[in-house]
Amino acid sequence: MRHCDDSPPAELLRAYGEFNRGDWFECHETLEELWVGEEGEVRDFYQGVLQLAVALHHWREGNFGGAVRLLQGGAGYLRRVASACQRMDVDGLVAAADRMREALTVLGPERMAELDPALIPRMRIIPA
Repeated sequence: MRHCDDSPPAELLRAYGEFNRGDWFECHETLEELWVGEEGEVRDFYQGVLQLAVALHHWREGNFGGAVRLLQGGAGYLRRVASACQRMDVDGLVAAADRMREALTVLGPERMAELDPALIPRMRIIPA
């Protein structure tokens, strides 16, 4: 079983790259492999990031409801986790997900494609 104070496993580093490149479906697949066998805080961390990746995939595909729902759900899982987990900036990811969800809510389904790209959440590594 992994813990939040562990170094990031190779799969998480792969998911980090996928997430930040916009390969959100692939990121979801990578994180699902990590998430399945875990429990506790680390499971919530993986599930939260996984849901954010799926939310971003939905946004890109034009699924407004799925994007908003999973941005909220993913942030909800991440709120149960320490501010940093496996050297990832959890608090920053939660804040970014909230900002994107709020902006999408203002834009609505018809204008969701107009989202400022600067509002797309990115994962950040906290130096050791």
